[in-house]
Amino acid sequence: MNLDKMSKEELQDLQKKVAAALKNYDERQKAEAQSKLEAMAKELGYSLADFAGGKRGKASTNAPKYVHPENPGLTWSGRGRQPQWFKDAIASGKSAEDLAI
Repeated sequence: MNLDKMSKEELQDLQKKVAAALKNYDERQKAEAQSKLEAMAKELGYSLADFAGGKRGKASTNAPKYVHPENPGLTWSGRGRQPQWFKDAIASGKSAEDLAI
């Protein structure tokens, strides 16, 4: 294949074909690697998901920003509906800064 004798259209077509072939190559390599890893994990009595950090547990929670003035076990992140204890504290004259952690 002599690139110097090819037209611009032929070169662009070749470029598209090479890009597609490279993408296909990467996908094949990843699939082969995944297959090998799954086989290794299975041989040891695990699944690949055990190591891949799949979805586990519940979603992350926001850190609390406010704490109940008398019961430190009650906290609020400042997101969502205000808890009743927060509303009561504000109504009694406290400020949000007074309740901040």
